[in-house]
Amino acid sequence: MDSTDTKDVKIGLVLSGGGAKGLAHIGALKVIEKAGIRIDYIGGTSMGAIVGGLYASGYTANQLDSIFRRVDFDALIQDELPRQAKTFYEREDSEKYAITLPFDKFKVGLPKGLSKGQNFYNQFSKYTAHVNHIKDFDNLPIPFFCMATNIESGQQVLLDKGYLPEAVAASSALPSIFTPIELNGVLMTDGGVTNNFPVKEIKEKGAEIVIGIDVQDSLMTRKDLNSLTNIMLQISNFRTIKAMKSKIPDTDIYISPSIMDFSVISFDQADQIITNGEKAALEQYSELEKLAALQTRKKEPYYVDKRSENLLINSLAISGHKRYTRAYIRGKLKLKTPRVTTYKKLNEGINNLSATGNFDRVNYKLIDKKEGKELFVNVKESENKMLLRFALHYDDLYQTAALVNLTRKSLFFNNDVLSADIALGDNIRYNIDYYIDKGFYWSTGLKMSYTNFNKAIDFDFIGQFGELPNLDINTIDVEYTDITAQAYAETLLNQTFSIGLGAEYKRLRISSETFGEDEDEIPRTVFENSDYWSAFGYIKLDNYDHKYFPKSGFLFQGDIHSYLFSSDFTDNFSEFSIAKAKFGYASSLYKELVMNITLEAGTKIGNSSINSLDFLLGGFGARTINNFTPFYGYDFLGLSAPSFAKALVTFEYEIFKNNYLNASANYANIGNKLFSTGRWFEAPEYSGYALGYGLDTFAGPIQVKYSYSPELEESQWFFSVGFWF
Repeated sequence: MDSTDTKDVKIGLVLSGGGAKGLAHIGALKVIEKAGIRIDYIGGTSMGAIVGGLYASGYTANQLDSIFRRVDFDALIQDELPRQAKTFYEREDSEKYAITLPFDKFKVGLPKGLSKGQNFYNQFSKYTAHVNHIKDFDNLPIPFFCMATNIESGQQVLLDKGYLPEAVAASSALPSIFTPIELNGVLMTDGGVTNNFPVKEIKEKGAEIVIGIDVQDSLMTRKDLNSLTNIMLQISNFRTIKAMKSKIPDTDIYISPSIMDFSVISFDQADQIITNGEKAALEQYSELEKLAALQTRKKEPYYVDKRSENLLINSLAISGHKRYTRAYIRGKLKLKTPRVTTYKKLNEGINNLSATGNFDRVNYKLIDKKEGKELFVNVKESENKMLLRFALHYDDLYQTAALVNLTRKSLFFNNDVLSADIALGDNIRYNIDYYIDKGFYWSTGLKMSYTNFNKAIDFDFIGQFGELPNLDINTIDVEYTDITAQAYAETLLNQTFSIGLGAEYKRLRISSETFGEDEDEIPRTVFENSDYWSAFGYIKLDNYDHKYFPKSGFLFQGDIHSYLFSSDFTDNFSEFSIAKAKFGYASSLYKELVMNITLEAGTKIGNSSINSLDFLLGGFGARTINNFTPFYGYDFLGLSAPSFAKALVTFEYEIFKNNYLNASANYANIGNKLFSTGRWFEAPEYSGYALGYGLDTFAGPIQVKYSYSPELEESQWFFSVGFWF
């Protein structure tokens, strides 16, 4: 490179793929900018396409540094949609099953990838909104192209036209992590499979000198080939590493950051990876300065247009839908045109649509018009109509259970779903749901559930259900069986707020084999064996950010059941109602310290002497039936009354990612007509305290609680594993 040459030199930048290791590109770009180099062309693959696409759209290296340090890569990779994006029905699905497999035609399949890439697409679309009108990537602030792979033919695909987020998504669709992307009728996957370092292509674009930043893996030694993942990664690297041997000599300045200590998913080590990229580029700094001196025209500053968050959307076009109607899609988007909305609200609508699980992909474009924008939404409906799902769970009441679920979508209508659960283990349970989802119109559903458990409880406690023989025992084993069927209708005021009403049939049986003088004549003592018919209404508001470990949000649940008829096993039925309410609030106090306050109350309305549907306080759990209410310090079914008022405060600290320590205190008053007498507001009669540890895993929470009651002067241990169902 002769610095006396006055001819302006066009410089191309090539960025290889490498997953998280590609963050080193940002550090190297800082040094390239500092040296004063003007980049004329950018070619990238996979992570190189992501960084390169953003840089080509006008961001500086420092701006990229800020962007990538704010990104939650776990959420991007796992496609963890915000909880608020899901309806209550969809939340229950996502917070119950650990494994979901395609099961069409009763054949078990495997998912095409761990993630659909929806979160990535949304984020990249937002960051490149200022260039969404550019269809030819040569017209970007820096001309750009990226490489993808035709997954059917195995041929490389150069993408330099179209919609930038779609092209970059195709280039970075890492096999087994992200599902392949269909673009222009071609099914594409990660460009690194065929061309991870497009030096030849950038020269064909017009680059006279090429700077290459290489973050590819090198071949591992035998001692590192100790897992299936590493062996498969080694095999996939053979081709790209071999190809690099011929490409490095064609690269005028070759920058190879130290990335051996990192993996393709080491996003939690972003600081060090970016720093290593900066160090590697600094080693070439004198050469970079010489190269900058060859350019007679310096880089013109480009400022990313920080447009208003507000959007005027005048029209909506939807394509790709066959089974699901335009009204269904529009309802999920919560968009009526023309309307002024925001990028945040728009992405919430896209997430709402994706959260249904009915679409493999939801792409959108905003097209500038004379006034406002036109929103184009293209959906790819999921081919899977039947799913097989699994989960495991243990707790102290229901004991060990393995959950098997069969879900069938579009059974009778395009927007219906039939779901059947069976929990196999110490206590067999089942649940059948049929739901017709009409979005923000009135949706309807049918439910049927069977719940059964056996529990040793206090002998004096069971006496409330009837006269017992005078036996010298402390506890008796009780079998509790509940069969419930409901028909209901509900409407969503938004994703987190629902109102519903319905009718319910319930069969309740409580019995014991513990006592009886002649087992042949009296094999079981039955305390309750009645059928109940009721009407009910409810209201739900839940915008907690997490079901089990919330850090922010509100919760309100109100419910009233009016019991109108009964088969009257105890011969003392009269109409009565049960009303209950629950309020919760979670807020961060300091960094990782969170406070969660919960207030609960319930009362029986009427003069019925039936006790089997009273409120039962005690134990620990996230799934309860009837009027069971968790209460630290007391075992399950430890307290019972027609009315109660309870307060719970929990302080929780995330000691490191997904690991939580917590301390709780709860207080309660219980009794008959607690609220009409004003006793609910007196000093609490019952209290309990708990210390706990929680671990959030893909299969649900693992939780351990040690609790103590001052009144009983006794302690209780509670333990649970997996999602509650």
